[in-house]
Amino acid sequence: MTMHITAGQFHAADAVEDWRCLYHLVSAHFRTGSLANGITLVDEIGRLVDGPEQQYLTVDLRHSGVTVSMTRRDIALARRISAAAKALNFPADPTAVQLVNVTLDALVGADVLPFWQALLGYHRVGDDYLADPSRRGPGLGLQQMDTVRSQRSRMHLDVAVPHDQAEARIAAALAAGGHLVSDAHAPRWWVLADAEGNEACVATWIGRE
Repeated sequence: MTMHITAGQFHAADAVEDWRCLYHLVSAHFRTGSLANGITLVDEIGRLVDGPEQQYLTVDLRHSGVTVSMTRRDIALARRISAAAKALNFPADPTAVQLVNVTLDALVGADVLPFWQALLGYHRVGDDYLADPSRRGPGLGLQQMDTVRSQRSRMHLDVAVPHDQAEARIAAALAAGGHLVSDAHAPRWWVLADAEGNEACVATWIGRE
């Protein structure tokens, strides 16, 4: 199934329990234990993926494991990759995936987006988002503001986490000295802040469909 489907439809499918939707991505992390083992899994994924599928697949290889991300919610491909990892005895760890975006408050997005696009060398996605074409750095999004809020920073981090890990991540941040600013939009996002008031959002896919 490669047609456009919602995150809810993806998670309702069978045999995709290794994977988590994070904004526009679907990601899974497989613990391989060594670089050599990781290369074995990556090589197997290379044999499973055809030409068109390679365009929306990113594979990140580290000594501890392999993270696979797709920009399309492809159930069939997700199942094939999970089956390959299982056959090699590499367990999935859904707690190890996340997506970090930098979000900038802007009064007139059209005035500032070209600057950031040129500075970062990113590709434009729509009217309010920039993406790294190499998929290495965080995305940059604009948040529409009506007036400047001088009491807070105009830039913050958005951390998209698996929907079943959000509460644990928030609890860890609060235990580390943070505080909850707002849960008015939960479970789409929670606004947290550190001890000096610098804000960040923890986000999930729930409520975005």
